[in-house]
Amino acid sequence: MKSSNIGGQAVLEGIMMKHKEEYAVAVRRPDGQIEVSRDRYTGIAGRVGALSRIPLVRGIFNFIDSLVLGMKTLTWSASFYEDEEEKKELSREEEEDRERKEKWLMRGVMAFSVVLAVGIFMILPYFLSGLLEPLVASYHVRTVIEGFVRIGIFIVYILLISRTEDIQRTFMYHGAEHKCINCIEHGLPLTVENVRASSRQHKRCGTSFLFFVLLISIVLLLLVQVESPVMRVVVRIALLPVIAGISYEVLKAAGNSDNPVINLLSMPGLGIQRLTTKEPDDSMIEVAIQAVEAVFDWRKYERENFGTERAA
Repeated sequence: MKSSNIGGQAVLEGIMMKHKEEYAVAVRRPDGQIEVSRDRYTGIAGRVGALSRIPLVRGIFNFIDSLVLGMKTLTWSASFYEDEEEKKELSREEEEDRERKEKWLMRGVMAFSVVLAVGIFMILPYFLSGLLEPLVASYHVRTVIEGFVRIGIFIVYILLISRTEDIQRTFMYHGAEHKCINCIEHGLPLTVENVRASSRQHKRCGTSFLFFVLLISIVLLLLVQVESPVMRVVVRIALLPVIAGISYEVLKAAGNSDNPVINLLSMPGLGIQRLTTKEPDDSMIEVAIQAVEAVFDWRKYERENFGTERAA
C-alpha cells in the first residue's frame, strides 16, 4: 500500500478532503442535495517555503494549518443549517461586515480551544499526578502516571462528547472519510460498495496524531527534568511544538510504512479510532466520494500504483 497523501476531516453533515494545496468540502444540505465547494489553501506551510520541508519543523506548521482549515470548513458546512432568520438577504457591506466578524469569532474560538486543550490535557494531569507525591516519591514514576492520566482524560472526553447525536453523525462521516481513503489506497474503484467494505481505521488519522502527542509527551518529560513546580508547567507548554513536530513525523512514517515497529506503535491510535469513527450509511459515503473526486484523481493514482486491471 502506497500513501495517496490525501487527508481530510468530518464537518457538519459532510466531509472535507485535501490533497496538496487543494481541498474540497462536500455537504449534504437539508433538502438532501450534495453541495461541493472546491478551493485552495496555502497556509503557513506553503508561505514559509523551505522551512515547511524541514523534519520536525514542518509538523508544527501543518498542525496549525489543519486547525485553521478545519475551523474554516466547519464554519462553511454549518452555514447550511442556520436558522431561517439568519439567512435573510444582506447588502454587500453587511455581508463583508459579517464575514469579518465571523473571522474574528473563528480566531477567538480557536485561541480559546487551544488554551482550554492545553489546560485540560497538559496542565491538569500534572497537578493531579502531583497529589500522589506523598505516596510516590519518584518524579519519573509520577511523570509516567501523569501520562496515563492524560490518556485517560482524552478517552473519557471522547466518550462524553460521543453521547450527543450531532457528534455521533460526525463520527459516522469521519468513518466514511477513512473508508474512502482506504478504498483508494488498496487499489479498489471508488464505489459505494467498495467503500462500505473498507476499514474505517487509518494510520494517518488525526486521532492517532493526538495519541502520539500524548505518548511522546511522556518520553520528553522524562528526559527534561526541572525542580521548580512553576518551571515544570512552563516546560510542559514550551515542549508542545516539539511534541507536535515529532508526532507528525511518526504519523507520516506510519502512513507510508508497514514496518512491524511502526504498526505496533500505531495500534493504540487505531484502537481509539473505534471511538472517533462509526460505520456510515450509504448517503454519507456518497458525500465522501464526491469530496474525494473534487480534489483527487484516484483513477490515475490506482493506475500508477496498482495497474490498469485492478483499477478498472
